[in-house]
Amino acid sequence: MTNHPDMIRKMRVSNGVKLGALCIATAIIAACSTTEAAGPLEPTGPTGRVRLVDLITDAPRSRVNASLEGLPFTVDLNYGGAAPANLPAPATAFYAAVYTGNRSFVLKRTADTTVVVATLPVTIADGADRTVYAIGGAGGSAVTGFVTTDENPAAATTVTRVRIVNMSPTAGAVDVFITAIGVDLSNATPRVTNLAYQSASAYFPVTPGAYQIRAVPAGTAPANRAAAVTISLASNVTPGTPLPFTGGTGRTVVLADNSTGGTPLRAIVIADR
Repeated sequence: MTNHPDMIRKMRVSNGVKLGALCIATAIIAACSTTEAAGPLEPTGPTGRVRLVDLITDAPRSRVNASLEGLPFTVDLNYGGAAPANLPAPATAFYAAVYTGNRSFVLKRTADTTVVVATLPVTIADGADRTVYAIGGAGGSAVTGFVTTDENPAAATTVTRVRIVNMSPTAGAVDVFITAIGVDLSNATPRVTNLAYQSASAYFPVTPGAYQIRAVPAGTAPANRAAAVTISLASNVTPGTPLPFTGGTGRTVVLADNSTGGTPLRAIVIADR
């Protein structure tokens, strides 16, 4: 059984430095910081950033600890959660920095860390952000990875940068609407059309505010949309509901199966910046 307080303490130490948990070399132990040389906690080579999202649809394996290149990355990550953001303050961040190259996450069961759930490769590129989705597992099937490249430039205070990622095998290809809450979909224009499973939309601007996110099977006729909604999520309605769309931020809306696979389908809003 994992010692959670001790593991979390290690997360705080390793994730709290400038390179997060992921300076994948002892070379970061360098000279004192000057204007000419990197400090002891500064990168000495090209870096990108990475995060891990847990969409494992097998209850015994859906709570995981993760390491990256042998260094602790997160502990007790649950279905729908994103790391390193799930860690306690002050270690939390949307992404963790890591040296460029071919890397691998190793996921182990939180309840029994002798059990390896999956090994998920990811290629880190200079200055790029990556999200690794841990997916599958229903019925004892293999847990695999799906990687997206994330774009996180500064957003104007008057917009939220939003994109949709379809990680629901049950939903199939979908049209996605982001509207005021309760708007009649027969008169609405989808923000994303024909978004297939394991694909991501481009980012698009949304005016800050409260919205309802709904998905219907791709190509559903306008008159049939209300009855065909497979995923519905209202953002920023009551405390504890998904992240609001606020100005100057970025959000990824992940369409996903239920935590044990299949229906009811769900949408998860993840903060990008």
